[in-house]
Amino acid sequence: MQSVHESVHEATMREQFAATVTELLERDPRTALVLADIGVAQFPEAARAHPDRVVNVGIREQLLIGVAGGLALTGMRPIAHTFASFLIERPFEQLKLDLVHQGVGAVLVSAAGSYDWPAGGRTHMSPGDVALLDTLPGWQVHVPGHPAEADLLLRHAVAADDSLQYVRLSAHQNAEPRPVAPGRFLTVRQGSRTAGVVLAVGPMLDAVLEATETLDVTVLYAATVRPFDAAGLRAALGDRADVVLVEPYLAGTSERAAHLALDGLPHRVLGLGVPVAEHRHYGSIPEHLAAYGLDAAGLHARIAERLW
Repeated sequence: MQSVHESVHEATMREQFAATVTELLERDPRTALVLADIGVAQFPEAARAHPDRVVNVGIREQLLIGVAGGLALTGMRPIAHTFASFLIERPFEQLKLDLVHQGVGAVLVSAAGSYDWPAGGRTHMSPGDVALLDTLPGWQVHVPGHPAEADLLLRHAVAADDSLQYVRLSAHQNAEPRPVAPGRFLTVRQGSRTAGVVLAVGPMLDAVLEATETLDVTVLYAATVRPFDAAGLRAALGDRADVVLVEPYLAGTSERAAHLALDGLPHRVLGLGVPVAEHRHYGSIPEHLAAYGLDAAGLHARIAERLW
């Protein structure tokens, strides 16, 4: 089974987020952090040092986004953080109006994702967050697979002035960081000319590498999924345009982007991820991945069936 861990010897993505944002608040007076109770305990020093730029609105997620939009209108670079279900789903109208419609930028940083806290139940799961953002224009979406990647992508997102950025953090992570570049897919394993392509997103990479160890496939890694690296996907193709997407959120979220990338080529695309059907047995992260067919064994069976 793939490594799913929060090591005591290595920062988790959320711990890295706290360290990075604390540094950015100290260095850049344009940055501001907006919280809705969740995550407040991670920023005691920053809140004392910058009480005017570290704002806790309480359990008011619509206000979280409204305040971020208001700060952006004044020229600030707001960073808003809470669980994905409370950051994207609950205040979706505010994302649409207070950010997109107003034409201002912000950095949204989520936690808990699709299955990070299974004991929290459905209210704390958001497998549809990236698909929901796809209904709005202009969003860049980053899905780091390791704390070091989270640091790099978060710094990139904050530095991209006035843009709309979403950084999706998770307790599910790969064992090692990869040399990712925002907006570019990374070739991790090269198959033959007749191989298909498997695109692993964020924390799914370790499981994909284990699942395809005995298969002739090219493995690409994406820590940024929007914009979708169409040129990178096309460049990875050999003599066959068969693509399997493995995403840690709703299955098929990036299928349309892949089809557009392969426009004009005869091709097949299979999207693997969290199913639409609700999984009501709230076990551990590895148990959820196994139930979704996203562990190494499940992925091997589905990829081999599709590509051979």
